[in-house]
This record gives sequence, structure tokens and C-alpha cells, in this order.
Amino acid sequence: MDNNTALTPQEVADILKIAKNTVYELIKRGELNSYRVGKKVRVDITDVNEYKNRTKSMKINPSAVPDNLNANPAYVQFYKEPAQNSGFVICGQDIMLDILSRHLQMHPYGVPALRSYVGSYNGLYELYHGNVHMATAHLWDGDTGQYNIPYVKRMLPGVPAVIIHLASRFQGLYVAHGNPKGITGWEDFRRKDLVMINREKGSGTRVLLDEHLRRLGIPASSISGYGRESTSHLAIASTIARGGADIGVGNEKSGQQVKGIDFIPLQTERYELVIKKEDIKKAPYITVLEILNSQEFRLELEGIGGYDLSELGKIIAET
Repeated sequence: MDNNTALTPQEVADILKIAKNTVYELIKRGELNSYRVGKKVRVDITDVNEYKNRTKSMKINPSAVPDNLNANPAYVQFYKEPAQNSGFVICGQDIMLDILSRHLQMHPYGVPALRSYVGSYNGLYELYHGNVHMATAHLWDGDTGQYNIPYVKRMLPGVPAVIIHLASRFQGLYVAHGNPKGITGWEDFRRKDLVMINREKGSGTRVLLDEHLRRLGIPASSISGYGRESTSHLAIASTIARGGADIGVGNEKSGQQVKGIDFIPLQTERYELVIKKEDIKKAPYITVLEILNSQEFRLELEGIGGYDLSELGKIIAET
């Protein structure tokens, strides 16, 4: 396409894969240059390309990443410029966040969203340091029996935050179909005849396991396979299904997607969104809250299944 090509708002929308109303909002906010020919709005292709390049996530040279991030490869992979300079960043791993990002981009008052696929603990760390706009968490505290609130208080010290409920999900154990090893619960991690595969440090699932091991007095060093890590529920379930391990921790929904896996439910977890309180009345955040409470978003998640959405969009705590 010629660099001097003039585009209609609909043509811009087709290129960017967004709604035409969103194009008008970008123009109104001064994020996309335009001009008028009579009563018609036109946008040069060069301005569209400039907008795309400006909102792309950056490729990071590991040597340029701050020293405190180099210790964790997950930070190197998803590290971006501070949030105010890198687009609207939503941190977390569940597929519902991909759906939320799409709704946010298509909303008349929405913004293009970037996704950072790191676990709950690391997500809160990034939120505290201003590298993401929103983080999700499903972090269970073994002392209080609460999800998320104790961690938000500890990991965002001095930073008032709002916790918004997304969904509840079953967490439990993945075992081979038919449960040939007769596994029933957390106590089975004492057994010497079982080999596990673990989630990565910082994930809510890893924290859940470690808290139960602490409460039961089971040393992590005594568990075969404890140090072998994978970064998704699907990868854990797949490894067990093909005989690479006997046991792993994950959620019910992901286990249902892998043939040859049985799921042993152990507890209901709360998956929640964390936002700094100072941001809650800013335009993109208001739009997110509107989406979370919309019928369209709820129906799409209900169609996927595997979530308890009875408290979707409810503010459950302020810290």
C-alpha cells in the first residue's frame, strides 16, 4: 500500500482489527492523526503505521534489563517499559484475560491491551513497580485460609489497592486416567513411589502446593520431581497423561482439555483482579469494570464453562 494512501475510518478499523467507533475515539483522544476532506474524516496510512509501532510491545535485549529482573527469566520475557509508556498491560495467565483484552479493544471507550503471561506473585510485583496496569491473583494464604487479600497487603506496601472478583475455580490434582496410583489428596505428597511435576515459582498453583506442604510438614526436598517445573496447567496435565509424572497440581478446566487425565478436586480458589486505588476512576479502568459487569462478557465466559461467575465484577476488598 502506498505511503500516501488516505484511509476511511472503516478501512483503518479493518487494518487494526477494531471497531470503527474505536477509531473515532483514538482520533478524539489525539492518539491517531487525521484530517478532513469536506465532511469526511481521512487518515494517512503512514499515521496508522506510526500508531501501530508506537503501541507495540518492545523486544528486550536481556543485557538492557535491570539487574533485579535478570534473576528471573519470566521477567526478561515479559518485561516492558513502565506501564505509562507501553500501552495498557494486563498481567495474568487465564484465558478469560485474553477475552477481556479483546472486549477492551473493541469497546467504544476502550484501548488496545497488551498481555503479560506471568504468575500471580510476579504479577503483583510488576504492579507494585508500575510495569503493568492490572494484575490477577489466586494466591492462597495457609495461615488465614484467605485468597489474595493477605498477599496484596504484603506485596503492595503503602499502596491502596482494589480487589475485584473474576471467578471461582476448582483446584486439585491431575492423575493418570483411572488413578492407577490411588491418589486422594495433599497427604500423598509424602509417598516415595510418586513422581510429580511442578508449576513455576510465583504461580498461584505453586504457592497453593507450597502452603499445603508447609502446613503438613512435608519437606519439598523429599518429593521426587518437585524441582521440575512447567509454566502452564496444560503442560502439567499433558506430561502426566503421557506417563512423564504421576501427580501435579492444576485447575479442573485445563485438565478437561487433556485426554487421559483424571482430576481430583481439593479446594475452590478465587481468581481476582488487582488495581491500584488511585487508578480506579480513570477511563480505561472504568471501561474494564463496565465490561466485567456486562451481559456479553458473562455469556462468553459461561459458554466456555468451568467458572463460577456468581461474583464476577464485584469489588470484594480495598486495602
